[in-house]
Amino acid sequence: MQSANPSWSDVDDYIAEHLIGEDMALDACLAGNSDAGLPPIDVSIAQGRMLELLVRANRAQNILEIGTLGGFSAICLARGLGDSGKLLTLELEPGYAAVARRNIDNAGQGDRVEILVGEAASTLLGLLEKGGVPFDLVFVDADKDNYATYLDYALKLSRPGALLIFDNVVREGRVVDPQSEDPKVPGTRKLYEMLKNHPKLDATAIQTVGAKKWDGFLMAVVREE
Repeated sequence: MQSANPSWSDVDDYIAEHLIGEDMALDACLAGNSDAGLPPIDVSIAQGRMLELLVRANRAQNILEIGTLGGFSAICLARGLGDSGKLLTLELEPGYAAVARRNIDNAGQGDRVEILVGEAASTLLGLLEKGGVPFDLVFVDADKDNYATYLDYALKLSRPGALLIFDNVVREGRVVDPQSEDPKVPGTRKLYEMLKNHPKLDATAIQTVGAKKWDGFLMAVVREE
C-alpha cells in the first residue's frame, strides 16, 4: 500500500480550511476512535461533507448505512437529514458500535441514528422480510467481499430514484487487475460486473485522491418505474 502523496493531503487541508472550517464534533469522533483502537479508515472530512450534501440534494429522509465503524460517516449523513429524517446503520463489531453510539450521541445526532449490530447480510434479510418504508439513500462502506450482496439488498430496500453509494471502489488502481493480490479487489470487481448494463440502475464511479490516498466512490440511481 503506497503512502498518500503529501500534496494530496495538503489540498484536502486547503479544502477543509476554506469550505468546511473547524468541526469539533468530527474531531472528537476521530479522537474517540483512535483512543478506542479503531482502524483509521473513515472517510475524509471533505468526503464526509460530500455525503452530507448528497443527502441534502437528494432530500433523503430514510438512509441506510452498511458499515458504521466509529460513526464518522453516520454523523455526516445524519446532518444532511431533515427534521424527521432517520439513519439506520449496520455494524458487525459490538465494540465498534459502542464507540459509534457514543460519538454519534456526542455529536448531537443520537435521536436520528439507530445502530443494529450483527452480520449485515442477515440484518438486511430481516429488514427485507419486515418490509417498511423504503430507503432514499444507501451508503456502503463495509467488507468488500460482500459488495455484490449489499447491492442486491440495497436495490430491494430502496425506492425508485434512490441514490446508492459505495466507497473504496478504485483501490489505488488495482481494481482493473483481475490478478491483483489485494484480497478486496475480487468483491469490488464483482460489484462493477453486476452494474454493467443493469436493467434497474444507472451508475458511474469517480476516482478520488487526498488524505485517503487514491481511491473512489461508485454511485448508482434506481431507475424510476
